[in-house]
Amino acid sequence: MTERFNGRREDPRLLTGQGSYTADHSLPGQAWAAFLRSDVAHAVIRGIDTAEAEAAEGVLAVLTGADMEAAGYRRGVAPMPFKGRGGSSLLVADKPALATDRVRYVGEPMAIVVAETEAQARDALDLIVPDLEGLEVVPDMPAALAGGAPLIHDEIPGNTAFTLDFGDAVAVEAAIEGAAHRVRITLESPRLLGNPMEPKAVLARWDGDILDLWSPSQGITPLRGGLAAVTGLGPDQMRLHAEDVGGAFGVRGQIYPEYTAVALAAKRVGRPVKWVSSRSESILSDYQGRGLTLSAELGLDAEGRFVGIRHDILADMGGHVSAAGPVTAIQNPLQMAFGAYAIPAVGGTIRLVLTNRTPVSAYRGAVRPDMAYVVERLVDEAARQTGFDRIDLRRRNMIPVAAFPYDIPAMPAPTSYDSADFGSLIDAALARADWDGFDARRAASRAQGKLRGLGCALFIEPAGGGTQVDQVALTWEVDGMLTIHTAAVASGQGHETVFPEMLGAQLGMAPDRIRLKGGRSDSPRITGGGAFGSRSMMAQGSTTTEAGRQMLAKARSLAAELMDLSPEALSYDDGLFSAEGSNRSLSLADIAAELPGQLDTMAELPGPRAFPSGMHVAEVEIDPETGACALLRYTSVDDCGTVMNKTLVEGQIIGGLAQGLGQVFGEMAHYDGDAQLLSGSFMDYPMPRADLMHRVDIELRGVPSPGNLLGAKGVGEAGTVGSLPAAMNAVMDALAPEGVAHLDMPATPARIWGALIAAGKGA
Repeated sequence: MTERFNGRREDPRLLTGQGSYTADHSLPGQAWAAFLRSDVAHAVIRGIDTAEAEAAEGVLAVLTGADMEAAGYRRGVAPMPFKGRGGSSLLVADKPALATDRVRYVGEPMAIVVAETEAQARDALDLIVPDLEGLEVVPDMPAALAGGAPLIHDEIPGNTAFTLDFGDAVAVEAAIEGAAHRVRITLESPRLLGNPMEPKAVLARWDGDILDLWSPSQGITPLRGGLAAVTGLGPDQMRLHAEDVGGAFGVRGQIYPEYTAVALAAKRVGRPVKWVSSRSESILSDYQGRGLTLSAELGLDAEGRFVGIRHDILADMGGHVSAAGPVTAIQNPLQMAFGAYAIPAVGGTIRLVLTNRTPVSAYRGAVRPDMAYVVERLVDEAARQTGFDRIDLRRRNMIPVAAFPYDIPAMPAPTSYDSADFGSLIDAALARADWDGFDARRAASRAQGKLRGLGCALFIEPAGGGTQVDQVALTWEVDGMLTIHTAAVASGQGHETVFPEMLGAQLGMAPDRIRLKGGRSDSPRITGGGAFGSRSMMAQGSTTTEAGRQMLAKARSLAAELMDLSPEALSYDDGLFSAEGSNRSLSLADIAAELPGQLDTMAELPGPRAFPSGMHVAEVEIDPETGACALLRYTSVDDCGTVMNKTLVEGQIIGGLAQGLGQVFGEMAHYDGDAQLLSGSFMDYPMPRADLMHRVDIELRGVPSPGNLLGAKGVGEAGTVGSLPAAMNAVMDALAPEGVAHLDMPATPARIWGALIAAGKGA
């Protein structure tokens, strides 16, 4: 598609400070809120004395968990479409939005203060006296699963909320036991902080029994469903607002306890109430990502064919099960358990474990990067132990083009990979990365006392899903503009640019005559998934195309009436209906002006699923004297189906790479033995910077998906999925010749240096 904007349409507004984020919204007569949070990870709440705070200057109300419980306002509801071991269901403790019986992680909200000003609300927090009786802390998953461990929730035995056995255990056992080669690996994918540009915030106002709520969100439909579940409000009792959202990454996809607490506070004081978290408060209380222990075993026959793979996955859920954390920790591993390979026997176990840490939610990739990581690290380890070439192993075992659609074997959620051409991806990536020239580059590094490593990752991931249908509305405004209404809310993807481009090309209209409203309260009531799971273009882009088709069909009939001609006599070209021998033509805007409302269109399509894939190559150089690791070159060859805007797609890949490489080389939420977060500021938590990526080479080789009108597959998480295994395989390729057998992320200088020292190498 031809790009008609100089950059993204939204950029001038966002880059000049004219964005409209939640904190930018204020209402007449609004009050301000602040939250009292637990400073210990595990304790019984004996009482909370709020009397002095209630009497403080400017304070309008102080609410605790008892008020939330009386109102019936709960924590987020966690859906789970699967049954676990023995037909069991996900165990979720039914708790109010603010803690009542116990606190279960540092930062858990216990009370909300509402005052005339933000400063008064924060000052009053110091006057609240909580009576907390400390309990033994469960700081991590080994402690949670140990015999006799304290229970995080009395109603969840063994601190295990869910256990799923998947695949064919008997076939897997037989395949691995009979294999000529067996390779095992255990990896940690540490907890990460989402750190969106925009901290958490919420503004609530009641109009009678109708709640207006502003908050940063990835989609109005999931937000509405979550809010209804935790408050009991009906869909028609909510008007939800999210215009610009400053980053999301999965951690802005659900209802937080603070949202419902502010809503109840606004009802109690009879005024709008606003809360904007500080950066440190957001770091402390935002749901986190990852937090996985991944063990896997691979069996190979004498010719290097993969005969079976078995997984044992532990997923840290934190002190409460969030709305999105459990299902992503189950569903995505099921669809990526065998990677890009035709492995006849696949199975394993996934356990969701509770600890005294911040709850975990989806985070860019939502366990997909972790599954690619463990499978691709396992393939490299198999090559290292058996002597097979690592590229030959991948070619020998990859799913062939002729096998697509490829059914996922022995899974509780039947589905199939739609399309891919792994051989083409491998060929392109090796050529662009100059794989064959690496030995000379390694020798040059060695001559300078440096260690050089080359790593790759071949992957396929699920994208889309998450809703039954996606709706899009097209309406003509009085100013002659055509407006696209979608349920998804953009958080940096460029929706305002690409959706008008796409529809403009279809309708023969200039895209600057088309605007997008994503998830706006002044849009027609529509449903559909949010901007998560790399689904927006394949789902709502396809539905926009269908809406455009329906609008053109309507327009042809209406134009025929206005021109007193038959529809068959009309041609449509360059945005105009005309007929041979007639001196009159009509544009869509003309028809909309003459017949107001009659061109407005609502379309819906089933929520699609597709499977993007890729081959990534990373090249690193390590200074053994310091452990410093430089990423010299990164090659990304991706199949994201039909590309609607190449610039935006490449931007999404680079953004994903930054987050994935940030995890590989530095990011980690550090906790001590008392489950206190030690990396609670940007002084302690390293965010990726531009100098992390010296050279990035991107190629797009799309096989259109047969599952949606556009053939799109999604690209938002591809960079993250590929970068974890590719970069860590490169690090291990540099370190393994020095005797280093294992290294977990993040590959910081201290960790690399320590591993070399432990292996008897290094300074």
